[in-house]
Amino acid sequence: MTDDRELVAMRGITKAFPGVVALEDITFSLRKGEIHALMGENGAGKSTLIKVLTGVEHPDRGTIALEGKQVQVRSPQQSQALGISTVYQEVNLCTNLSVAENIMLGREPRRLGSIHWKKLNALAEQALGRLGIDLDVTQPLENYSVAIQQMVAIARALAILAVRVLILDEPTSSLDMQETARLFDVMRKLKGEGIGIIFITHFLDQVYQVADRITVLRNGKYIGTYDTASLSRVELVATMLGRNLSDLHAVAQAKVEIAPKAAHACVAEAKGLGLKGSLAAIDLSLNAGEVVGVAGLLGSGRTELARLIFGVDAPDSGSLSIDGQKVERFSPHESLKRGIALCPEDRKAEGIVGELSIRENIILALQARYGWFKVLNTQKQYEIAAQYIKLLGIRTPSPDQLVKNLSGGNQQKVILARWIVTQPHVLILDEPTRGIDVGAKVEIQKLVLDLVKEGMAIIFISSELEEVLRISQRILVMRDRKKVAEYAGDVNDQTIMHTMAGDL
Repeated sequence: MTDDRELVAMRGITKAFPGVVALEDITFSLRKGEIHALMGENGAGKSTLIKVLTGVEHPDRGTIALEGKQVQVRSPQQSQALGISTVYQEVNLCTNLSVAENIMLGREPRRLGSIHWKKLNALAEQALGRLGIDLDVTQPLENYSVAIQQMVAIARALAILAVRVLILDEPTSSLDMQETARLFDVMRKLKGEGIGIIFITHFLDQVYQVADRITVLRNGKYIGTYDTASLSRVELVATMLGRNLSDLHAVAQAKVEIAPKAAHACVAEAKGLGLKGSLAAIDLSLNAGEVVGVAGLLGSGRTELARLIFGVDAPDSGSLSIDGQKVERFSPHESLKRGIALCPEDRKAEGIVGELSIRENIILALQARYGWFKVLNTQKQYEIAAQYIKLLGIRTPSPDQLVKNLSGGNQQKVILARWIVTQPHVLILDEPTRGIDVGAKVEIQKLVLDLVKEGMAIIFISSELEEVLRISQRILVMRDRKKVAEYAGDVNDQTIMHTMAGDL
């Protein structure tokens, strides 16, 4: 039973950065023993609000109260001392250290002036045990999957003594269905212990599985707080977007218009392409003017397929032909010259260059194709940046804005712009909409179909089955790092899910 007493009360929170008001008179409350979803498009102000609550940013105006007592959160260290613990979307761990060291970092138990390793390992095991995870905490974190690393980050957050508020920012983005279900069990358990949980996610299904209430922000403004049970999914999406769902229907209609035109000339063909320990031999053909969707669970081989085709990894079996020419040398630079582009899964680590501007990020791939002895002049760079900022609707006051300061959705659009400007024949999109809002997802899906209309061939990899079905003419299903099925035409989500699970 949810305790109606407010655990957190934020009133009139306002925060401005140069050129933009990130938060304007925001209200937010969290109750004891409640899972409260914080929703909104990228750029809505969710991350800034969390940074204010955790002391990363200081509000220009407004008040914060914990259990009725007004506080000023000056730093992340102070927020932890107040019992506020956070797991951010981009997991920030030291993979060269052990699991236990990561969980207890900065809070290591000591004996006679040195770290008490036995106790440290025991406390780490206890924190993981709270999540139902049993693993060797003395092993380096880099030995474990991204999904396990995410769970370690959550265990680290829970290791803080007397946690009252747990903030989870996109905690399931790297988890498969079973791991997500396990996390939800843990969240419900913590809720039963009276901990208040702020849950930030773009997966609507997950919100309706675990959240008690939903607060929606839009363009830095407070839109409203709703009981989950009383707000339909359509109403939630419409509230987040500030508009109706006609865009989704436009995407569906665009796919219908493209379907008769699909299956033009074959631009890429893989025969028995594989790499031992990475991907079993796979056959794949890709036609101009076609979207081939790739569905599968985490670890099914989707990203490994993308890396082989783009040349990040070199296959040890089979062949790949582009426009009828067999590929002999595999490398990203060679792929770029052949007209193949890859938007990688991890936009932070492999996509954006945070310290460079939007303009500099957009022209990177084009400059690499030209070579460094044929430098694009500055005027041309600004012309290209302006064209693609407008084309993709990138929200920024200037092309000189550092890309690290953009929202996740806008960062994703910058990466897309970087590759579209090279005018590739084949565009591989690996999780292009992961961790971004509903509105940006729709915009990217519409862009994909517009590119296909112009004759581009696109491989679309996504964990969200709904969007794979929405825009793909054919769908490959991956499981255990091999292709297990291929569907063309009308196929429903139940068939795909049963195939992914191994039932078909």
